[in-house]
Amino acid sequence: RLYIRDLNPHIVCLLCAGYLIDAASITECLHTFCKSCIVKYLQTSRLCPICNTKVHETQPHLSLRQDRTLQDIVYKVVPELLENETKQRKEFEERRGEAIAEQRVEEERQLSHTHHYANDELVHICLEPTSKGGNGFLWTGRWYVRCSGRARVSHLGQLVVRRWQSKRRSSDSSGPEIELLCRGHRLCPSHCLKRVWLTHWLDQAPPLLLQFHIKSSM
Repeated sequence: RLYIRDLNPHIVCLLCAGYLIDAASITECLHTFCKSCIVKYLQTSRLCPICNTKVHETQPHLSLRQDRTLQDIVYKVVPELLENETKQRKEFEERRGEAIAEQRVEEERQLSHTHHYANDELVHICLEPTSKGGNGFLWTGRWYVRCSGRARVSHLGQLVVRRWQSKRRSSDSSGPEIELLCRGHRLCPSHCLKRVWLTHWLDQAPPLLLQFHIKSSM
């Protein structure tokens, strides 16, 4: 019989002594830590905390790669870890208020013009209109896209609006208001796609299936 304590050496972050959250590995030696822990550590050191392997001298974050497979394993073997982490992040965002959300949008807009997105995770998505009456779309069937895990639900909504406009040959710059759902749950426009996947699709095979309909005419 295998106990969680037997796996702890492989799924616990050396820096914080907690289970790995957003696992990130140093490419030079493949040792893994919580992303927030190793990013903070590399602000004052350019050596791996475990083996002292030297990382990138001027931009150490370029030596980090997210380990999605290991993070999935951690969430599966540690009871309620994902639920507790999601709850804590939600409470944190609520305490900080809308100001931090606006700041994050601006930061990600600036990052979109740099090389950081080249190393980002990609999320495979399948979009389809709902059967809700009066959705107003001129196409049926499914539509497959692939985009950054840091993209937000609102970005997908904008993409759907543009397709709606092209199908209708509409010159209206605003378009309709789109509502997206995953497994029957309405998605918050400010949530990133990685969070949607972790919250609603972790136990399912890709692609991430999302549905949409027109919420109201603009």
